[in-house]
Amino acid sequence: RTQNFSATGNPPIIMAATLLSSKKAFGASINQYEHVSTVLGCTMKFSVIDGLAGKEGKKPVIYWLSGLTCTDRNFVDKAGAFEAAVQCGVAIVCPDTSPRGVDIAGDEASWDFGKGAGFYVNATEPLWDKHYRMYDYVTKELPLLVAGLFAVSGQSIMGHSMGGHGALTIALKNPGMYASVSAFAPSAT
Repeated sequence: RTQNFSATGNPPIIMAATLLSSKKAFGASINQYEHVSTVLGCTMKFSVIDGLAGKEGKKPVIYWLSGLTCTDRNFVDKAGAFEAAVQCGVAIVCPDTSPRGVDIAGDEASWDFGKGAGFYVNATEPLWDKHYRMYDYVTKELPLLVAGLFAVSGQSIMGHSMGGHGALTIALKNPGMYASVSAFAPSAT
């Protein structure tokens, strides 16, 4: 099922997200979406653990940034956060860690660079700078997309490893944008 909506902007941006799968666990909805990212120039997936599924009103959102080699499904499949999301009344949004479906020479040569390793920064080198814009994706495009899917009351950011580094650097670069930031074993070398 595809949801079309316009996001704020001048002119308004028409965005669409397709629901790929939906499950329930411990009272939470676990949804995986796909959309065409204008920032990254490719199709992206993200998952949402909705602890307020079926309830009216705005939802606090936590953006979870995963570590090296992960996808949007790692935290969803391994963390067991469904019951906690319901108890705390939050939605946890899990983006992929890099653009997918884009082939750049060398993007699969190493586990810590390229596919699965976007580091939540914007690339500056030619060839990479067109698609590897994960900072803009996480701070601009994805929040607009999420706000089009459900009403948001505030946002926090957290992550593990590469994602912990991403959460820290993104929050520090954007004072006031996030209610809180947490990093678990952040990559800081």
